[in-house]
Amino acid sequence: MLILPATITSREARDTQRMLSSALQQEAKAPGEAEVTVDASGLQRFDSAALAVLLECQRLAKAWGKGFVVRHAPSKLSDLARLYGVDTLLMPVAEPAPERVA
Repeated sequence: MLILPATITSREARDTQRMLSSALQQEAKAPGEAEVTVDASGLQRFDSAALAVLLECQRLAKAWGKGFVVRHAPSKLSDLARLYGVDTLLMPVAEPAPERVA
């Protein structure tokens, strides 16, 4: 399982993409794993660049013959994905992030 950092904005997108691509390559090599799962529960600050990063990760997973799904997405990320029309690509199953206790 890949874990997203707390912040993915246009400023962090390139470095985040590199980090996730490297981790994704290791996940894709895992025998018997049909899909790569990304845990987005820690994501707190983001913009549309986060969607671009996730779509690129999905593209890579697909190229390596793996499925790709984002779990525990913050509701605002789900809303943004829906706005851009990519929600069904990234989050086929609605699964809200766990509640945070302040």
